[in-house]
Amino acid sequence: MAREIYGGSQLSRTLRGLGRGFSRCCPQCGEATLFRGFLKVEPVCRKCGLNLGEFRADDAPPYFTVLIVGHIIIPALFLLERLQHPPVWLHMLIWVPTTLALTFLLLPRIKGAVIGTQWSLGIRG
Repeated sequence: MAREIYGGSQLSRTLRGLGRGFSRCCPQCGEATLFRGFLKVEPVCRKCGLNLGEFRADDAPPYFTVLIVGHIIIPALFLLERLQHPPVWLHMLIWVPTTLALTFLLLPRIKGAVIGTQWSLGIRG
């Protein structure tokens, strides 16, 4: 059992599910789309029939998105402030749209990655 979990099979399945989910594709077949809308998960994969409605990402995707975006924006903001000292209005002009863009770009991908990881580990409901 330990060999299967830590060996190539479970790790490769997890990485495959993570990658397919991050690209917003079905974690099982990798061909059909995972989402019906921006964040609404398709109930069933149109290609392989996987019941995607069983996977519940809940609060994990927003948490990971805030964590990642915060770790990108805050150091960049501090670096710009330290090097250039721009006025506050310029900070707002740069960082508010950048934060929103990163959040909207990453949130569905991270939700897909969470669902892909759940699929690879057999976590349902």
